[in-house]
Amino acid sequence: MKNGRPRSVPDAMTTVERRPRTLPLSHRRAFVQRHTRLRPVDGVADVRLYLADEVEPLWRAVEEATATDGAPIPFWAFAWAGGLALARYITERPDEVRAKRVLDLGTGSGLVGIAAALTGAEHVTAADIDPFAEAAVALNARANGVRLAFTRRNLLDEEVPVDVDVVLAADTWYEGPLAEAVLPWLQAAADRGTRVLIADPGRRYLPEDAHLREIRRYLVRTTTTLEDRPEVASRVFVLDAAARRAT
Repeated sequence: MKNGRPRSVPDAMTTVERRPRTLPLSHRRAFVQRHTRLRPVDGVADVRLYLADEVEPLWRAVEEATATDGAPIPFWAFAWAGGLALARYITERPDEVRAKRVLDLGTGSGLVGIAAALTGAEHVTAADIDPFAEAAVALNARANGVRLAFTRRNLLDEEVPVDVDVVLAADTWYEGPLAEAVLPWLQAAADRGTRVLIADPGRRYLPEDAHLREIRRYLVRTTTTLEDRPEVASRVFVLDAAARRAT
């Protein structure tokens, strides 16, 4: 109790409203390096990423650094099941991206885009709206000796780019609003003739009836406890535009 009131009731005389802080890229890079370690990625040969050990301490650190309550999950600090599967597939089938223009949608750490660059993609753009992802991708690309362009624009609010041959979309089905936005965008890309590769371990919002044709399946070991188990079966799909046109 404080002055006869429960501690959960804020004291209007002492509460200071926090204003969100915008950090420059150099500060975000330093933050990523301070809270992660550069390490190999299980199952993806020759790729190293700056990865965190635990979600909760990093999440709190992001909120503190940005003076923000309810900051997004730091997806950029972990290798997720879908990304691990898609990166492995690309390294096994470099013809999918070699000499092509690639977009890594919702890139997070940049794992999939880095795999594409290492296997001979002509140009790779990594897209993510999280400002810390921009810093993580820059650091991870440098650690792997590749160059990735980066955009923080929400591409789902724009027309599908015409200068992309392949769209890579891993781990984009973990919440309903995102799934509802990303599916028609990917379908529009496939209808335009863009090769669309999707990977996911079968999360709740993965649309099983959206003409996704499974082309590979992997047992992957994730780097985050946010997955429900350490090893998961993760599938790679191609969005089949021909099947969509036939229905």
